[in-house]
Amino acid sequence: MKTYEKITLIGWSLGVWAAEYLSHKTGIKPDVTIAVNGTPIPADDQYGIPLNIFEGTLNNITEENIDKFYLRMFGDKKTYQTNIERVPHRSIKSLHDELRWMYNRIREQKEPGFRWDYAVTSEIDRVFPSKNLDGYWENEKNTKHIILPLPHYFFHKWKSFADFISFVENYKSMSPKQKKASLKIAKDF
Repeated sequence: MKTYEKITLIGWSLGVWAAEYLSHKTGIKPDVTIAVNGTPIPADDQYGIPLNIFEGTLNNITEENIDKFYLRMFGDKKTYQTNIERVPHRSIKSLHDELRWMYNRIREQKEPGFRWDYAVTSEIDRVFPSKNLDGYWENEKNTKHIILPLPHYFFHKWKSFADFISFVENYKSMSPKQKKASLKIAKDF
């Protein structure tokens, strides 16, 4: 780890939970942590994906359902088609096995205890209910919460993760005009 000047951890979606679950096992101590469109309790009626939806997805995953999920993830058909290369090429069994394993670990989880510097959530998230994301992060007083008018997956809006990290770290100090301009650049990318 001495090779790196700065370590930034980005947890996206269920990766927010996974970062908390795995962090103590890795020994990596990030300098900056960014939670994106997820919470440390991802299968939860109040702060995550409602249990009936999470369990319904888990118990009924099919080729047709997974395509609908990816459509919701990208927000609309045009964005889905533009980003089709980002869709993983995995078997339904592989996805089901991973989701089942995660669900079982999530249900065993103790209280969250990871330090998140930033939480970036989307107003038009069709995977995690926006009100659940916002409700969780608004209660985390030591986490800077940024709400963007974007869908669940939006990393393609920035040229690189470095650009995204810079956007997040500088967001609170930007004027409303700068924020609007930055989001316009991100939306046009």
